[in-house]
Amino acid sequence: MTDLTANIEKLNGYLSRFRDTGIQNLIGGQTRPALSSATFETTSPVDESLICTVARGGAADIDAAAAAAKAAFPAWRDMPALERKKILHNIADGIVARAEEIAFCECWDTGQALRFMSKAALRGAENFRFFADKVTAARDGQQLQSPTLMNVTTRVPIGPVGVITPWNTPFMLSTWKIAPALAAGCTVVHKPAEFSPLTARILAEIAHEAGLPDGVWNLVNGFGEDAGKALTEHPDIRAIAFVGESKTGSMIMKQGADTLKRVHFELGGKNPVVVFEDADLDRALDAAIFMIYSLNGERCTSSSRLLVQDTIAEEFEAKLIERVNNIKVGHPLDPATEVGPLIHKVHFDKVTSYFDIARTDGATVAAGGERVGDTGWFVRPTLFTGADQSMTIANEEIFGPVLTAIRFATEDEALEIANGTEYGLTGYVWTQDITRALRFTDKLEAGMIWVNSENVRHLPTPFGGVKASGIGRDGGDWSFEFYMEQKHIGFALGQHSIPRLGA
Repeated sequence: MTDLTANIEKLNGYLSRFRDTGIQNLIGGQTRPALSSATFETTSPVDESLICTVARGGAADIDAAAAAAKAAFPAWRDMPALERKKILHNIADGIVARAEEIAFCECWDTGQALRFMSKAALRGAENFRFFADKVTAARDGQQLQSPTLMNVTTRVPIGPVGVITPWNTPFMLSTWKIAPALAAGCTVVHKPAEFSPLTARILAEIAHEAGLPDGVWNLVNGFGEDAGKALTEHPDIRAIAFVGESKTGSMIMKQGADTLKRVHFELGGKNPVVVFEDADLDRALDAAIFMIYSLNGERCTSSSRLLVQDTIAEEFEAKLIERVNNIKVGHPLDPATEVGPLIHKVHFDKVTSYFDIARTDGATVAAGGERVGDTGWFVRPTLFTGADQSMTIANEEIFGPVLTAIRFATEDEALEIANGTEYGLTGYVWTQDITRALRFTDKLEAGMIWVNSENVRHLPTPFGGVKASGIGRDGGDWSFEFYMEQKHIGFALGQHSIPRLGA
């Protein structure tokens, strides 16, 4: 029996209950269908087969979930910090115990390769452990003395919050948003992406099995135009944390305006990896390939624009073409697979449309640029060369295994190209000149920059973008700043003179 055959057998075991019962909402600790009884289907991008039916929640379901979150909030807010910490650690333990199930279901639901999804559950557990250990410090404040007052600051949870997560690496990103919300003392209404609902249900189950009180975490499946819109407009939801497209983020901001909702957006990117002639070219090549072709290129931090100095460009691009042509495309549960199918036909059509756009723009399709097979949404890893920053392929977020190579002559030209998009999420700079690295990163318009490295996340550091790439920061204390309100209390130090009116 091959590894792939064995993995498919395991997958079928994990999916059997979903095939029997479908995926339901979880509101106030109760599993329930949509109040309208509406459903939709989730299918696998591997072969377009039906996975199961899913409850299609709407405004009424969101209203019920928001009511449950509001009712559960006071007790969760006031629970002793060490008790909350224990529950969050229990959730992490539950994630680890079901890590294989989570990984296999995520592969089948999203098309992501097992070599990457096998770590997604463990990263999710790390997120819960990290924020669990920060629970006792979440309300820490400052002492700020003035001549007449002892001023004390503290933080309190903002209340029920909405979390809307995307279809790319949905399990890890759900934990990344929900763990700090729970640690802060907030209650949650979670609406996962309709393309990838499987692991959101597993995660919510793990949380309740870990001892999370009913109503603290509510799950409503549905579409953005009904369930999502109702969540962003609901008056009892105090804040929205969203990961997804920039245009959707703009819509959410408008929808939440009437209720003055706080928003946190992790949005799109068109991130440059800038390779100067003095770089360690072998390591730069490895990193450039990894950061665009891993996770099927469906990641906001992907290095989708390669800016390479013209003195080394020909040699660098030749090695790049050879490597890209060797990337293994295949079944996501095959341990050898490096790139699996794209999430859905809608996204497949979007990504493949850029192949003709590139040719029309005048770029060269140096590798890939075609579908793989006739079943499923598989795309050959693609490289465009001969591009410049005026081209559509250099400005629009393709969000697939597609890299656009642009040559530059000088540092100033590289900076102009790097900053020449509406996005500003990440940047990657490769150079041995530390002075240049400091100078360049200071002027590079991005919220996160790695020098001589791929994207390596460190949980205490801030994660987020500028311009059209987002608002706010995740990670460490920055997450608590979003999910909590600052409070100031002033204590009089003595009987200082108070102005008397009307005496």
